Amino acid sequence: MKHFKDILNTAGTTFSFEFFPPKSADGATKLFDHIVKLEHLGPSFVSVTYGAGGSTRQLTRDLVHRVREQTGIVTVPHLTCVKHSEDEIRSIVEGYAQRGIQSILALRGDAPANEDHNWGTDRFSNASQLVNFIRKISDQHIQPGKFPGFGIGVAGFPEGHPATPNRLIEMDYLKAKVDAGADYIITQMFFDNRDLYDFRDRCEMSGIRIPIIAGIMPIQSIPGMKRMSELAQGMRFPAPLLRMVRRTDGSSDAIRRVGVHWATEQCRDLLDHRVSGIHFYTLNTSDATLEIYKTLGVANSDQLASGPTLPF
Repeated sequence: MKHFKDILNTAGTTFSFEFFPPKSADGATKLFDHIVKLEHLGPSFVSVTYGAGGSTRQLTRDLVHRVREQTGIVTVPHLTCVKHSEDEIRSIVEGYAQRGIQSILALRGDAPANEDHNWGTDRFSNASQLVNFIRKISDQHIQPGKFPGFGIGVAGFPEGHPATPNRLIEMDYLKAKVDAGADYIITQMFFDNRDLYDFRDRCEMSGIRIPIIAGIMPIQSIPGMKRMSELAQGMRFPAPLLRMVRRTDGSSDAIRRVGVHWATEQCRDLLDHRVSGIHFYTLNTSDATLEIYKTLGVANSDQLASGPTLPF
C-alpha cells in the first residue's frame, strides 16, 4: 500500500470522500453499503469525522478500522483536542499507528452543543499544538516497513474562519499549523471557486506550500442550506446559486438537482485549475457523488486525475 505522503505527492489531483460515524448498528450497515458503492470510484482516501468534544470517539475508531480492513481504502480519522487529556490523545494516536493508519486530520474541534466550555482547561487549546504533539508521537514510533509516520492534515477556510475576523491573523494561525508539522490542508466547503483560488494565492504568499484539498458539498434542500449556514458561520451562497434555487418549486428533489449541477461545475473548474485535491462531503450517502462523476463523463477517479486523454 502507498504511504499517505506518496498519495499527496502524486502528479495529479486526489479525490476523497468524507463520512461521519452513525449512532446505530442499522445506520452503520447502511453507511457501509454507501461506502462500498463509492469504492469503485477509486478514492485516494476517505475520512471519518469526530463528534464535538469527542462524543463519537469510539464510533469513529470503529468505522476507520472497518473501512480500512474490509475495503483496503486508505482511511483518515479526524481527531479533535476538545475535552481531551494528553494521555487520551496519546493513546488514540498510538492506537492508530499500531493498526496501520497513516494519516490523521488534526482539528481544534467544537465544544458539545449547549455547553459553556472553558477552552483554558484543555491540554491542547488549538490545532497547531495538537499537530505538534501528533508529529512528535509519529517520529517516536516510525518503524521502517511497519509504521512510516503520519501524514497530518489540518483545516483551511477559503471564506475565512468565523472565529478570526482578522484575515491576516487567520493566515498566521494557518502558517503555525503548517510549521508545527502539517502535511496538507482540507478546506471548509465553499460555493464560489474564486474564494478557493484567492485562498490558495494567499497561502503561497504566506509561505504555505503544502497541498490544498478543496472541500465540495452539493446542497440537498433549503433546510439543509440553512443548517449549513449555522454550522459553518460566514458561509456564502453566491447570487447565481441562489437564483437557481429560487427558480425551482422548492422540493428537495429539485434543490438536490441544482446542488449536483452546481457542484459538478465547481469540480470541472477546479480540475481545469489543477487543484491538489477535491474532497467530497458526502453526508453519508453515495448518490450525489456518483452523479457528479457520471456527469463529468468518467467512471473513476483515475480518469479525473489523469487529465484529458481522448485524441481528436
